[in-house]
Amino acid sequence: MTTTPAYAAHSAKAPLAPFAIERRAPRAKEVVIDILYCGVCHSDIHQARDEWGGSIFPMVPGHEIVGRIAALGSDATKFKIGDAVGVGCFVDSCRECAQCRAGEEQYCERGMTATYNARDKEGAPTYGGYSTRVVVDQDYVLRIPSGIPLDRAAPLLCAGITTYSPMRHYGVKAGDKVAVVGLGGLGHMAVKFGKALGANVTVLSTSESKRADALALGAHDFAPTRDPETFKRLAGGFDFIIDSVSAPHDYNAYLALLKVDGCMILLGVPDQPAPVSAFSLIMRRRKLAGSLIGGIAETQEMLDFCAEHGVASDIETIRMEQINEAYERMLRGDVHYRFVIDTASLREG
Repeated sequence: MTTTPAYAAHSAKAPLAPFAIERRAPRAKEVVIDILYCGVCHSDIHQARDEWGGSIFPMVPGHEIVGRIAALGSDATKFKIGDAVGVGCFVDSCRECAQCRAGEEQYCERGMTATYNARDKEGAPTYGGYSTRVVVDQDYVLRIPSGIPLDRAAPLLCAGITTYSPMRHYGVKAGDKVAVVGLGGLGHMAVKFGKALGANVTVLSTSESKRADALALGAHDFAPTRDPETFKRLAGGFDFIIDSVSAPHDYNAYLALLKVDGCMILLGVPDQPAPVSAFSLIMRRRKLAGSLIGGIAETQEMLDFCAEHGVASDIETIRMEQINEAYERMLRGDVHYRFVIDTASLREG
């Protein structure tokens, strides 16, 4: 066991604070990763504050992990010491069910093992990337291509794959008209992927102040959703809507923006159910769908796609001790577009 510096939430009402965890020596097919960067996801806040229920304390959040291989188990052959690698939202799954065999471990029928706030097969709690080291089975580790800056690669392990996976699964292609609802950590990645795929992208946002950013990120158009004329002007105009918003909003209003056979894909998780009228779907054979991250193979595909097309997250790097301030800024929408922790600040302590 190796004592590892970390930051943890000790209860739902407590700010994150320094904490020491014990990382085990690598088993035969595991690797030890020295963490360099860890992205800060909005779900970290939800879980650290027990807003979804079932949180395990003390909790070390973080599932957008990038670092370098520091040690190898006796049978670990996929990587070598010094390789740049990443770890996303899960570190294990049953490996036997139909979904795992299909390479969609995120939908494991027995439940994937989350990178943090979960229990492994031995019942021990998992601790995430707000730390300096992690031990992971090599089959759940991603290779970071050399063309992506390591700090800007971290959010790709969640925000990136969360937006890439549904665009690939539902077949977004060149020439399609795609609306992206919300321009935050997820939304800004959806804009970048849409542009890279050759789609015509429009950002829909409540904030007119985001117009310039949307266009700079590659969107072809921007429309303010506080203006009721927006929904009249754009009615029936989109092949796809990528909805990244977690605040309550009217799904029916957005469904009306779809063409016949159009598809609206939910990525955000509002804290209350939203009513959907049957007429919003049946009148134009529209689809309302959801999507959850991606499997290991698809996440590697996404990273390779990013390297090929020059896609990376727009980030603000913070020190570990700034995490509580970063949480409050995220709740105010004051981040462009993802906080990333430089874990060198943990080692300095």
